[in-house]
Amino acid sequence: MQAAWRQDIPMDILISSDADGAIQRAGRFRVENGSSDESCGQAPGVWRRMDVHLENPEYHTRWYFKYFLGKVHQNYIGTDAERNPFFLSVVLSDQNNQRVPQYRAILWRKTGSQKICLSYCPTKTLSVKSILSAMNLDKFEKSPREILNPEIQKDLLVLEEQEGSVNFKFGVLYAKDGQLTDDEMFSNEAGSESFQKLLDLLGDSVTLKSWIGYRGGLDTKNDTTGTHSVYTVYQGHEIMFHVSTMLPYSKENKQQVERKRHIGNDIVTIVFQEGEESSPSFKPSMIRSHFTHIFALVRYNKQNGGYRLKIFSEESVPLFGPPLPSPPVFTDHQEFRDFLLVKLINGEKATLETPTFAQKRQRTLDMLIRSLYQDLMPDLHKNMLNRRSLSDVLPESPKSARKKEEARQAEFVRIGQALKLKTIVRGDAPTSLATTGLCRREPWESQCFCNNFSHEAVGGDSWGPSLLVSTDSGVLLIDDGQPAIPVFDRSLQIRQMHVLEPLDLLITRADKGKDARLYVFWLSAIRKDLEDNQAPRNKYECRENKLEKTRGCHLYAINTHHSHELRVVVAIRNKLLLVTRKPTALNSGAGSSPVEAFQYIREICLSDPPMVMTLVDGPTGENDNLICVAYRHQYDLVNESTGETGRLHYVDASRVHFVAAIDVYEDGEAGLLLCYNYSCFYKKVSPFNGASPLMPPSASDFHFSWNQIPHAVVCAFPYILAFTTDSIEIRLVVNGNLVHTAVVPELQLVASRSDIYFKASTTTGGSSNSSSKDTSSHSSPQTPTGYQPPPFPGSPGEGDVHCRNIYKILLSNLVGRSIERPLKSPLVPKVAPTPTVIACTPVTHSLSLSRMEIKEIASRTRKELLGKRTTTPTLHLCSHKAQLFLSPGLSEGSQRQKKLSQKPGEDEAKQEAVRSTSTDRINAGSFESSSEGQRPLSTSSDPESTVSAEDSPPFSGCLFHLTASFDEDIVDLK
Repeated sequence: MQAAWRQDIPMDILISSDADGAIQRAGRFRVENGSSDESCGQAPGVWRRMDVHLENPEYHTRWYFKYFLGKVHQNYIGTDAERNPFFLSVVLSDQNNQRVPQYRAILWRKTGSQKICLSYCPTKTLSVKSILSAMNLDKFEKSPREILNPEIQKDLLVLEEQEGSVNFKFGVLYAKDGQLTDDEMFSNEAGSESFQKLLDLLGDSVTLKSWIGYRGGLDTKNDTTGTHSVYTVYQGHEIMFHVSTMLPYSKENKQQVERKRHIGNDIVTIVFQEGEESSPSFKPSMIRSHFTHIFALVRYNKQNGGYRLKIFSEESVPLFGPPLPSPPVFTDHQEFRDFLLVKLINGEKATLETPTFAQKRQRTLDMLIRSLYQDLMPDLHKNMLNRRSLSDVLPESPKSARKKEEARQAEFVRIGQALKLKTIVRGDAPTSLATTGLCRREPWESQCFCNNFSHEAVGGDSWGPSLLVSTDSGVLLIDDGQPAIPVFDRSLQIRQMHVLEPLDLLITRADKGKDARLYVFWLSAIRKDLEDNQAPRNKYECRENKLEKTRGCHLYAINTHHSHELRVVVAIRNKLLLVTRKPTALNSGAGSSPVEAFQYIREICLSDPPMVMTLVDGPTGENDNLICVAYRHQYDLVNESTGETGRLHYVDASRVHFVAAIDVYEDGEAGLLLCYNYSCFYKKVSPFNGASPLMPPSASDFHFSWNQIPHAVVCAFPYILAFTTDSIEIRLVVNGNLVHTAVVPELQLVASRSDIYFKASTTTGGSSNSSSKDTSSHSSPQTPTGYQPPPFPGSPGEGDVHCRNIYKILLSNLVGRSIERPLKSPLVPKVAPTPTVIACTPVTHSLSLSRMEIKEIASRTRKELLGKRTTTPTLHLCSHKAQLFLSPGLSEGSQRQKKLSQKPGEDEAKQEAVRSTSTDRINAGSFESSSEGQRPLSTSSDPESTVSAEDSPPFSGCLFHLTASFDEDIVDLK
């Protein structure tokens, strides 16, 4: 998807010339300037963003430093089938004091590091072979052997540091009104009052002489690079700004080489330009630097006190967020600071993925790994390398009391902790996570929907503001805070369901094996039964609701996008049965049976029973609709009309755990997110011509890897959420970058077609309370005198009570900022659905009803990041959606929903009101003391207490915490 978006990038050839017209430099940059529609109804600076996130933050990516270093773990060395050396590190760790044990593994290869999590089972051992197999490494030239020398920790830390620095140096260039050459800009001896206000907002002025923090290449001994500079810390990152007016000025040297030497070698530069908007604007071609890839143009409006921002990115830089607002004007200065710093940090990280930087990093990593392997080779026949067999299990808690082993492990931990402290003091590691960026309300914040839910949930779907959930005791209708109402008894075991309120239909798959059937019901008839306090329906009473030709079905899928017909594909072993709703079908008001509303179209035979199935809408809807099916080791596309099959994607892995195939759309073109094992691939769906059995690779294809194997994946643009056994991993659909992982013990996704509902447990009543405040106050364990296994109790401690609750993540929060602004859909509905009069609950904001909205969000975000200019309609999305999809019977409810969707969040405003403007600042030379018990580096004597700020600050009203966290329930990999 990322590559596809680049095809539409508006590239300006920005040429700078000197006095005689000679071309000095030509470069291609994409321009991000927000929307061109300045007349939209939203005033600048009043919006509240919830999508400003650091991408791939260090406390999620620096695994070896955070989870391995200073703790007992195992390291292995080996060579693959191509004789390339590799290193493997494995640790058994706690999920940030959440009492969720898990294995973390890092595979170091010349192409980079691969990280995965594996679930911990006290009764099942984990082998090295199974870990490498999960990383798709099954063949070896030399089997792995364990490295016992504790000094290996230093070498592995060097390998991890190749991912990039945790600290940043950004250039800040002052340009007066009318200055159009870099010589003029660099020759400004002093800045204006407005420029000084920007510097004060960015950070603190520090004296460089004897400065002990991150210096960003500046001289801290002899003042050769100036006497002062601007410095700050943001979300654990130290940032030193190279300010043009603070660097040495030379009257003799008009080119100001000393200033250009620093700012010209910065990847990211802020350009502050004076003057009105109508005056000539800055262009990247004015700066003669082949190293700077990103320019942030900042202007200050003295009339309204707002900052205007424009971003220039060199064409090879991958997309990065957050996208600029519309208009790109900030009157809240603290919000501007947060947005700018996050944008610049994400931009420099994205630049490191360009071919130029990536190739250099890969060459360096390959050289380091080979050099380290050669150093260890002479010791192969000595005691340094343990000759444990490949099939042997990982060493667990040593049960032997041998003093020699205890002393070795204690020395291993001591050296690791000393190295950890040295890394922090040197400034090469994250030091603080207590910032405004993590204290604000996040879009994935959950709220409790149902307390003490004791049933086993099989699946569910939203019905208005309620949740219809299938359990081991039957199907229950749950309202927020209300007792559950039984709808079907346990004789009808429903495995899969869809609530289609605009069509007044409930589609279910019940029972299993040969007894499995599809059942269809009128929602209005079920509601009438509930209003009349009728007993829950049993299987016998539902016999007239069966679709007879669906006997033995094990899976079904429906088209989630609104068109002129409802399509259902039912999988019966290796046969696909196509069913549609009759265009002239009567509604429930006519007393007809819901079964009579469906007709059978055709059957398609496959080679194997599908395990995952998704319907893809064709661009015309006439004989070009497709079915994506997953079986064996492949994803195939099947033409609904002809039954022809084409290979979409082949999975090159020994074992495949299929998760999902999610349909997404770009400017009317279909694409699929294919999720399996640890991978998520985006594949553009090419026009189906049946000429080739294999879909050709496209330039738009890209992929990313999860840190754990998910059981379910939900796409709510701009986010994609992976649900595992004990965590929710949240990434961006645009580039696959990780933004957060939340620990959620005993997690199970219940429904996701509208607001996301999941079941999870909480521990209350004991000292192990898993609240954010308790979690954030924990320190890392002290250095043991002998090996001490981490405390992973198999059952709740004394006084602990496990509660299983159902929680809800509001879809309006995840895609909320799109609801507040008018958008234009990239797809026009082929035929508007025929309205039907239904007596049911008003429709709430729904993922199934907002597929058009999701497409609009994807299109608008792409155009924001790429600077593509669009026009916007005058209708808000909610009213637009209501006019397209809601029936007349829901007009009153839709109006209420429209008002609610446009009302600013009061809780969010309160959160923003209490945000501090200086929580992420530090005083020169020392770090502020925080609620997490941080101490100044110069006075800390406890290595672990120095780095104890590994857990994020809490926020109220949410089940899971803002902590670095990963876990999943792994499939059997042996």
